[in-house]
Amino acid sequence: MKAVILAGGYGKRLRPLTEERPKPLVEVGGKPIIEWQVNWLKSMGVDSFIVLAGYLKERVIDHLGAGRKWGVKMAYLIEEEPLGTGGALKNAEHLLENEKRFVMVNGDIITNIDFKDVKNDSTVATMALVPLKSPFGVIKTSNSHITQFVEKPVLEDYWINAGIYVMKSEIFSMLPEKGDIEKFTFPKLAKENQLGCAKYTDSYWRSVDSMKDLEEVSNDLKEHKVYRGF
Repeated sequence: MKAVILAGGYGKRLRPLTEERPKPLVEVGGKPIIEWQVNWLKSMGVDSFIVLAGYLKERVIDHLGAGRKWGVKMAYLIEEEPLGTGGALKNAEHLLENEKRFVMVNGDIITNIDFKDVKNDSTVATMALVPLKSPFGVIKTSNSHITQFVEKPVLEDYWINAGIYVMKSEIFSMLPEKGDIEKFTFPKLAKENQLGCAKYTDSYWRSVDSMKDLEEVSNDLKEHKVYRGF
């Protein structure tokens, strides 16, 4: 199975760490984000990677090379100008058009989600969903009294996009030349009943968007709350 990693963003909210290195090479738990991703995806049966690089692309290519360190194959496609997530994937059509299915992941997530059983039998794409975790503690009340403080609860009735997509090659005819797949393609697929979902309630998932995320995810990785053996 092939995987596409979206690794072209600027990582502005992680500056100054991203002033001289791209976001996928920012270290969490002692290793760059993208190394954790390669190991996780390899454990899911992925043996070939396409990295969609842009900002400081040379650093990404130099670090990963041909993929021999991880026993996988690496290929790279370069954005000379920002194309959005849809346009970036469209650039990879010639490498993926003969694949029955492939997975695309955002280059800033740390997760152990197991997507191996996603088959896409009746849809063009399937999006992994995780329950929304409140960024704030919440307060429960009864009439005019406070009854309980709950620290950052998981809001199980609300789901968010985990940035992991299992797709068929039919997706390419629906992608923009420039623009985001989340804004352009997915709403159309949903309207046509061609966008499936897979819900993961017990998996670890975090997006590394801020310095606070970086600290918290690093602690989780060091305490083996995410992976064991990587």
